[in-house]
Amino acid sequence: MCYRTKLNSKLSAIERSLDAGFIEPDAYKPQLEINAFTFSKTPVISDENQGEIQMFNWGLVPFWAKDDKIKKMTLNARIETVTEKPAFRNSVKNRCLIIADGYYEWQWKDSKGKEKQKYLITPTDQEIFAFAGIYSSWTNPENNETLNTYSIVTTEANELMAEIHNNKKRMPVVLKAQDHKSWLNGTEHSNFAFPYEVPLVATAID
Repeated sequence: MCYRTKLNSKLSAIERSLDAGFIEPDAYKPQLEINAFTFSKTPVISDENQGEIQMFNWGLVPFWAKDDKIKKMTLNARIETVTEKPAFRNSVKNRCLIIADGYYEWQWKDSKGKEKQKYLITPTDQEIFAFAGIYSSWTNPENNETLNTYSIVTTEANELMAEIHNNKKRMPVVLKAQDHKSWLNGTEHSNFAFPYEVPLVATAID
């Protein structure tokens, strides 16, 4: 799965890399580690506004939800079942790019995960990249405020990630740079399941 990401690049570098501009540049704060369970806002590009970088909350809240408690369970969406799960099936066609320059995973050194090794995972061919994401717009019934939320799409682990994420053997879908438009424009999601992959490198973190 994927619950810790990194986006520490300069705003100008992100805009240049993604060929899009921040709508609220002051809202962007570089972060060495983004914890999914803070449900914070991070930069994304949606299918409806492909030239704009917006700030969406991590943790998808489907439009039908009575409250936002479900977000703890929707940080990731398995690509194999995304069309079946009630939380995700209405958002499969709502595509977004979730911008990052790395993500973290922990390798279990024993069978129960009491001892772990942290790794930073990055593509070998992209300094700034995008995860495949889906999103939802939810209106809070208590105050009528609209919240834009997303989930990172995950797939079966490749050889490297199966060795590192050795308890679940999953990995986020990191998109090839040339496939950003394809994902946003609705290409069949199963085309992005493993063996679709980009070359990755893992760096051990003390």
